[in-house]
Amino acid sequence: MRDIDLTEGAIGSHFKALAVPAALGMLFSTLYNVVDVYFAGQISTQAQAGLAIGFQAFFVMMSVGFGLGAAMSALVANARGQKDDDAARRLASQGISFGVVAVFLLMLGAAFAGPYVIAVVSEAGAYRDAATTYFYWLILALPGFLLAYGANGILQAHGDTVSMQRALMVAFVANIALNPLLIYGIPGVTPPLGLSGIALATVISQTGVMIWILRQVMARRIMTGFRLSWLKPDLPTYREIAEQLLPTTTALMVMFVSGFVVQFALKGFGAEAIAAYGVALRVEQILLLPVLGMTGALLPIAAQNYGAEQFDRVREALVMCAKLGFVMTFAAFPILWFASPFVIALFNDDPEVVRIGVSYLRVDGFLFPIYMMLFAINSFLQALKRPIWTLWISVYRQGFGVAFFIWVYVGVLGMSVWGVWIGIATAVTTGWLIALLVAKRVADQKIGGLRA
Repeated sequence: MRDIDLTEGAIGSHFKALAVPAALGMLFSTLYNVVDVYFAGQISTQAQAGLAIGFQAFFVMMSVGFGLGAAMSALVANARGQKDDDAARRLASQGISFGVVAVFLLMLGAAFAGPYVIAVVSEAGAYRDAATTYFYWLILALPGFLLAYGANGILQAHGDTVSMQRALMVAFVANIALNPLLIYGIPGVTPPLGLSGIALATVISQTGVMIWILRQVMARRIMTGFRLSWLKPDLPTYREIAEQLLPTTTALMVMFVSGFVVQFALKGFGAEAIAAYGVALRVEQILLLPVLGMTGALLPIAAQNYGAEQFDRVREALVMCAKLGFVMTFAAFPILWFASPFVIALFNDDPEVVRIGVSYLRVDGFLFPIYMMLFAINSFLQALKRPIWTLWISVYRQGFGVAFFIWVYVGVLGMSVWGVWIGIATAVTTGWLIALLVAKRVADQKIGGLRA
């Protein structure tokens, strides 16, 4: 059972122990989604566009799960850094309880609001119908996603990123088998479900991930002697969790809403543009995985050391994360620039889809180092219990910035789909400059500056 004290030992060793399994887990999570995109493309371009929109709508709700995971990672890691097992136990138990309540409320809200959200970013017809049906099926996967990622934050606080990695590897393999079985059916046994089969495969596999992760949490030392009474809502602890969760969750919601803004801008260029964007995002996610693993590992490392008041180690972790991140992002550039036509064509060989997808990835190549620095700053702010700043940065960059600059380039200057990509790039770059100023200010207040 992995249970690492991140306040001792070499920072580099901790990054290796946490980042590599986390990146592998995210690789299989992204490949999972790639499999879905591939099989949707085998059905039709309309189905692929419907999957992209339906999944985006679902992830607006999933932002609560990611926010809960970040909150648990920061709060439990801080408690562990202070060597306070009672606080860690209380926070972990209440985090699970909080997740159960959130699942119930979100499932109710999704059933009513989902179709209206999808209608805003799509045109009436086949791909809107596909997106709506796919979304309704995915609602059943919400407990699995939200509770698994929330509970995984507890494991990360203990230095365990291996458990989720293993769960996601198994889910990936299961998805490869389940997708064709459910899409095309078994003659004389099960009917073909089409795009709905992809969603049902997700429900089945993600529920399995949830069961495994919760079992791993219950095996922790702080959960010894677990009783159901520990899950009884404690309002002060709920408030503590919410204060850490809401800024992160809202920032993520803004990010996903930003995806809707992009899709709204792209719908004027046809279903091919939306399908290309959905495919290109999956490619982008795969290449960002090493960076996400590295910056994700920064959160528990910095949080434990901040709780232990070892501020030099917090600074050391941030600097090391940035150095390693630059190497990773520069290595991805030639892949994005030169290999993108071949990669996009693997998922959809429609020449128009390939052309538009390649244009996005080539602009994206210049943004990779900036994304890395933004992710690192977000983890740093969460570790220092200042997640509210991640919200305001996100509101500017992905709320106002994306919409405003796309409007300028496409609506005012009349640019083609390139205007959408350049608008995103402008928002990301200006948001990064703001994030740098915020990180310096918080560091000055909380740990005596970014330099010793």
